[in-house]
Amino acid sequence: MFGPFERLVAARYLRARRGERFVSVIAIFSLIGIALGVATLIIVMSVMGGFRVDLLSRILGFNGDLGIYAAGAPMTNYLDLTRQVRALPDVVSATPVVDGEALLSAAGGAASGGYVRGIAPDDLRHDTLVAKGIKLGSLKDFGGDDTIAIGDALAVRDGLGIGDKLTLISPQGAATAFGTIPRVRAYRIVAIFSVGMNQYDSSYVFIPLHAAQIFFQTHDAATQIEVHTTDPTRVARVKAEIDATFAGQPLRIIDWQQSNDSFFDAVKVEGNVMFLILTLIIVVAAFNVISSMIMMVKDKTADIAVLRTIGASRGAILRIFLMAGASIGVLGTAIGTLIGVVFCLNIARIQHWVEAITGTKVFNPEVYYLSHLPARLNPAQVVQIVTMALVLSLLATLYPSWRAAGTDPVEALRHE
Repeated sequence: MFGPFERLVAARYLRARRGERFVSVIAIFSLIGIALGVATLIIVMSVMGGFRVDLLSRILGFNGDLGIYAAGAPMTNYLDLTRQVRALPDVVSATPVVDGEALLSAAGGAASGGYVRGIAPDDLRHDTLVAKGIKLGSLKDFGGDDTIAIGDALAVRDGLGIGDKLTLISPQGAATAFGTIPRVRAYRIVAIFSVGMNQYDSSYVFIPLHAAQIFFQTHDAATQIEVHTTDPTRVARVKAEIDATFAGQPLRIIDWQQSNDSFFDAVKVEGNVMFLILTLIIVVAAFNVISSMIMMVKDKTADIAVLRTIGASRGAILRIFLMAGASIGVLGTAIGTLIGVVFCLNIARIQHWVEAITGTKVFNPEVYYLSHLPARLNPAQVVQIVTMALVLSLLATLYPSWRAAGTDPVEALRHE
């Protein structure tokens, strides 16, 4: 499509000569604009995608893909139900749980609201997210009615360590002649975990299932059965299987999409808006390409006329300026893609480097839920960004190239 003659002339036009440096400077800024736009778009969309994936994995790893709740009556047959759910083909695990809210009070007087989860010791030891996140202590000691496992953020905030006591105060107490007396029980800390999500690390605690049944006075019943599936994106199929298995029983099944739909919808909308806003950077850079190419055409009017008089066709002139403008877009896109990919692959190292220099936390887990800055490169998304940048750059060169090809050599040389 592009012959040696067009490539040679386009390359000479892109190199600045004396008196033409202003046009070249505009072209350089256009190239930088496209590179920055592509790099920023790749980085931000990768971080947004990583944030969603990491958040989803921690929420599902902590809460399960769906929960089975009793409707209208206590779930006293939870062991039977758990065995039947575990036998389903798409179920990885099913765990009976007793959970509820309580006031967490440390010995030093610090108190905060929290969420208490009662779970069988063996089930907690097989919970990959918690078991692999043990920072201090061990789940081997988790099992007595007075043991508890807490998050590291809660331990740091209240100054707690292994062997210390944490008091749980339930708002639902026993009714007496003097009013309702809340239930109070102290538990010995045997393990401190970190799941990488501040909301869980600062407010969730685990106690053995039997201890939770005593504390919340559920007797021999569970509040829910947490179910992990082979594929969280196809949880509707597992939900249908459970419905069919327990047809007619008073059970209520809620999957992660129902319980977190508004949150993940907000993350998705935010990602789409960010993509649209950052695309405008590339659009602005494309307009700079148009400006630089129009100025180049005006500056090279005499050269175009000479080329036309010695036999260059309008198509050849069109291809020359098309190649000159497209080169800016292609080079800028390539540089931006390289910067974006390298940045995403080393984002954790860059974060630590910035924190070491500034002495501040770039990614505050109390604000952003997660304890680190995630980035997951999506090859399809990178290809989409690169294609969009190349198309915009190519479109930006069409009008100036068409103007150059339409130059009348007689009119151009009349005043030379």
